[in-house]
Amino acid sequence: MLGAPALALVVWALAVPLAGTTLTVRMAGGTQTVDPVSVAVASLVAGLAGWALLAVLERWSARPGRIWTIIALVVCALSLTGPLGSAVGAAATLVLVLLHLTVGAVLVLGLVRR
Repeated sequence: MLGAPALALVVWALAVPLAGTTLTVRMAGGTQTVDPVSVAVASLVAGLAGWALLAVLERWSARPGRIWTIIALVVCALSLTGPLGSAVGAAATLVLVLLHLTVGAVLVLGLVRR
């Protein structure tokens, strides 16, 4: 589960400090820059939520891995509406989508195998 924030921070580091991309999103009160703390916290919260859901499904479902994987893929797909709708610029959109897909892939592959 800690692999998701770690890999997300690697993607952020490659895109922002090294490549010079500015990750800005539109918010209700203006714009906000996506910093490494936001990346780490968001991916950690997603991992904890996924882990909690899997634990509940393992207790109450006959096929917890399959159900969890389907739910996780749907949530990952829905999460893409955030960067696709609020990122400022093509580069920011691309990097933020990559961050969402990276975290989603790590969590789907990592949690369902635990």
